[in-house]
Amino acid sequence: MGKRRNYDAEFREGAVRIVLETGKPAAEVARDLGVHEGTLQTGVSRARGAAETGTGPLGEAEREELARLRAENQRLRKETVELEMESP
Repeated sequence: MGKRRNYDAEFREGAVRIVLETGKPAAEVARDLGVHEGTLQTGVSRARGAAETGTGPLGEAEREELARLRAENQRLRKETVELEMESP
């Protein structure tokens, strides 16, 4: 049985990014990098799912911007409702 290798997050994210940005099959990228195809495909599937649902990892600045935009969106919706109630 082969020894299980651990890869840091940066390596894993880079491998997934290669698949997503180049369109190469995960099997080909996995062979090129010397990683197990199933492991890479799992990472690619998770990344695609996170991208579709908007649940991918965000940096601190992105979280702050998202919070600011959500607050602004809420304020604007409230103003819109108030203006609609005022107009005849």
